[in-house]
Amino acid sequence: MPPSPSPPSTSRSPSPKRYTSGPVLTERAGPDASPATVGSVRDGEPLMGGNMGDVRRMGDLVERPAGEWTPAVHRLLRHLSARGIADIPLPVATDGERETVTFVDGEVPAYPMPRWIWTEEALESSATLLRRLHDATVGADQEGPWRSPVREPAEVICHQDFAPYNLVFRDGVAVGVIDWDFAVPGPRVWDLAYLAYRIVPLTTEDMGDGLDSAARSRRLAALLHAYGTDVAAAEVLAVVVERLEALAEFSDRMAAELERAELADHAALYRRDATVLRMSLDAS
Repeated sequence: MPPSPSPPSTSRSPSPKRYTSGPVLTERAGPDASPATVGSVRDGEPLMGGNMGDVRRMGDLVERPAGEWTPAVHRLLRHLSARGIADIPLPVATDGERETVTFVDGEVPAYPMPRWIWTEEALESSATLLRRLHDATVGADQEGPWRSPVREPAEVICHQDFAPYNLVFRDGVAVGVIDWDFAVPGPRVWDLAYLAYRIVPLTTEDMGDGLDSAARSRRLAALLHAYGTDVAAAEVLAVVVERLEALAEFSDRMAAELERAELADHAALYRRDATVLRMSLDAS
């Protein structure tokens, strides 16, 4: 289950921010990335944006927490690279407790989201990127262990946290994705539903994006069209509810384990949003 962003909100920022080493983690896969051993970036610049562990950058490399899931994730990233997927982190080294991956250049938006994240270009390019990634995982090795339970039908390998705060943009177009540690085999709609929640958006937290209900319905339809699916909007919304309920349980568990009270606040928001969406589905 993916970690939640902090804070969960859809409010607008007066102008986009560009991150090359700033508060949102990006990991660059580039031919000029220098070799390294695990531990070489331990004293590097802390990168904030993830909620689940210490992440640091030094130059073209990023060091992150690792676990029993890391070999499966590294295998997936190498598979994607071999299938022509660029702008993803590439594995460099791991010692079982920490991993070193390459840094991805670009603009990764953070909450409060900049205005440009609500453009049609950002929405549609995010959906088409997700489709490319999903298609590229078909035939990939699905052997775990993974960090999260496998979800059936395991049509593809899901990113599980495919949202603007993990997407790399250039000139307003989504070109890459970072933070793969919660990847797991599952159905395409599992990722698509969470992207819809974040970029349509479907949250009740803040209407500051300026989108009314009619606009959100149009954006959801555009997202599904750009992905290229015949799954109905109502089915996607039902999966959003399921995802939010699972994410709320995960956030509550992490709040207790990490002693992070704000994660419990996130859980409350996810349950509130799930309730609103369920009521909307029941009324339709």
